[in-house]
Amino acid sequence: MTEHERERATAAVGWRARLDGSDPVALQVVFTALIAFDLAVRVLAGRIDSFASWPVAALLVALAALVLSVAAPWDRLPAGAVAVVPVIDIAVVGVSRLASLGAGAGLLVLIPAYWLGRAFGRRGILVTLVAGVLTITIPGLLVLEPTGDNISRSVLVPALGTWAAWAAQALSSTLGQLRREREVAELDRDRLSVALDTIEHQRRVSDAILDTVDVGLLLLDDEGRYQSMNRRHRDFMALSFPDGHRGRAGQMGLIYDESGTSLLTGEQMPTTRAAAGEEFDDFRIWVGDDPLTSRALSVSARSVRDPEGRFVGAALAYKDVTEFMRALRVKDEFVASVSHELRTPLTSIRGYVDLLMEEDGMPEEAVRQLAVVARNAERLGRLVADLLQSAQIDLGPMRVVRTRGDLAATVRETVAAAAPAAASVGVTLDADLPDALVMMMDRDRMRQVADNLVSNAIKYTPRGGKVHVRLGVDGERVELSVEDTGIGIGARDRDQLFTRFFRSRQAEEQSIQGIGLGLSITKSIVESHGGRIEVDSEVGRGSTFRVRLPLGVEAAADR
Repeated sequence: MTEHERERATAAVGWRARLDGSDPVALQVVFTALIAFDLAVRVLAGRIDSFASWPVAALLVALAALVLSVAAPWDRLPAGAVAVVPVIDIAVVGVSRLASLGAGAGLLVLIPAYWLGRAFGRRGILVTLVAGVLTITIPGLLVLEPTGDNISRSVLVPALGTWAAWAAQALSSTLGQLRREREVAELDRDRLSVALDTIEHQRRVSDAILDTVDVGLLLLDDEGRYQSMNRRHRDFMALSFPDGHRGRAGQMGLIYDESGTSLLTGEQMPTTRAAAGEEFDDFRIWVGDDPLTSRALSVSARSVRDPEGRFVGAALAYKDVTEFMRALRVKDEFVASVSHELRTPLTSIRGYVDLLMEEDGMPEEAVRQLAVVARNAERLGRLVADLLQSAQIDLGPMRVVRTRGDLAATVRETVAAAAPAAASVGVTLDADLPDALVMMMDRDRMRQVADNLVSNAIKYTPRGGKVHVRLGVDGERVELSVEDTGIGIGARDRDQLFTRFFRSRQAEEQSIQGIGLGLSITKSIVESHGGRIEVDSEVGRGSTFRVRLPLGVEAAADR
C-alpha cells in the first residue's frame, strides 16, 4: 500500500468514526448550525422581538454544547460520558419549542436521537426516550397552552426522536454486519488468493518432479478420459500412437503383447482394464513397430476411489524394462542353445554306460560305479530338459498336442516309477486312483506334471513321512492332488513358488538339491491345458498341490 493510499484509508476511518458517534464534533456543528438557521428565520419573519426569548436561549445552550464537544478530553473520560452532548441537544430542542410557533424546531430532535441510537444502540434509544420526555414533553405540557396541537407535538416529538434512535441503531447494526461480512469476505479472498498461489506452486513443483522421474505416469477419470500425464509417458505415447491419440482409454495403436509379435485388442489394453476398475502389476507390453526404437514397458494400475468407495478414476505407471526383456531373450536363447549342445554328449554318455553295464563279466565294483554315472547322467538330462523347456516357454506359449488318453494310467505309472525312490528315503507313497480316467490331453506333458509333483513331494518329505496321490472328478473338473507331510512352504514364499529359479527358504536352509524350474514348467503345462494349479501349505506340516483341469465332453472316469 502506498503512502497516499494509507492517508486516504486513515481519513476514511476518521470520518467513519465521526459518523458512528465516537466523535461528537461533526454532528454538533451541524445541529448548532440548524438551530442558528431556525433562529435567523424567526428573526427575519419578525417572530422574535427580544433577545430574552426561548429560541435565543436554545442557541446559546447549543453553542455551549459545541464548545463542550470540542474542548472536553473525551479520550480520558468514561466511554459513555460523550452522551451528555446529544442529551443537551434534545434539551435545546425542548427549549426552542417553548416559544410560540416553535413547533418546527422539533424535527431537529432527529439529529441527537440519531447520534445516540448509532453510538449507544439500545441504551441510546432509552436515553433518547427519557431525555425527550423530561426536556420536551413535560416542559411543553407545563409551559405551552394546553391545545390539541401543543399536547400532540409534545408527545410526538419525543416519540419521533425515539423512533429515529431505533432506526439509527438498526442501521448501525446492519452496517456493522455488512462491514463484518465484507471484512470476512476480504479475509477469505486473501486466504483464497494465498491458497491458490500455494496450489499453483505445488502444482509446478509436482509437475517438475513427475517430469524428472524415469516412469511414465497417466491419470484417468471415471469414464476413461485422459486427465494428465508426465513427460516420460508422452514419449511412450509418441511411439504407441504416431498419428495422435483421442485421449480416451482403449484406443488401439502400435502396442504389442509381451512377446512383441501380437497387437493388443482394445479389451486387452492396460487403460481399458484400469478404466474398468481392475488393478494389476507388471503387465508387460511392447510399444512401437521399429525394432530400433521400440520399448518394452511394465504397466501397473491402481484405482482411485472417493471417501464412499466409489470408483472415480485410475492411475497407471509405465516402467521401461526394454533392457531387462532383451537380456531375458538373450539369456533364453543362450540357455536353449547350450541345452541343445549338451544333449548330444549326454546321449553318448548314457548310451555307452548302458552298453558297458550290459557286458558280461564286468566287475561288481565297476557296475556300481557305472550305476552312479548313469544316475547322474539321467539327472543332468532332466536338468537340461527343464532348462530347454523353460527357454521355450519364454519364446512363446507352450505347444501341446492333445489326444484321447487315460490320465489315471499316466499317474499310476508315475507312482510306480517313484516308489523305489520313496522307499530308499523312508517315505511312504500311496495313491487313490480310478481304474481309468479318459480325457483329451498331451500324455507326455501330463506325465511330466505328475512326475514333478510326486518327485517334489518325496524330495521335501523327511524320513518317516507320507505322500498321498489322489485323482478324481470334482463337478466338471478333473482334480489331481499330491499331499505330503514334508517341510512345508512359508506364506511369504507361496506367491513366488511358481516363478522360475525360485527356491523356498526352507529348501535352501536344508540344502535340498534343485534349481527351481519344475513347478514353473508344471504351471505352464497345466495352463496350456486350460487348467490351474493351487497349493496349500504350512511350515512344518506339509503341502498339498492341486491340479484342476476342465473335464470336457471327451472325459470319463471309471472305478
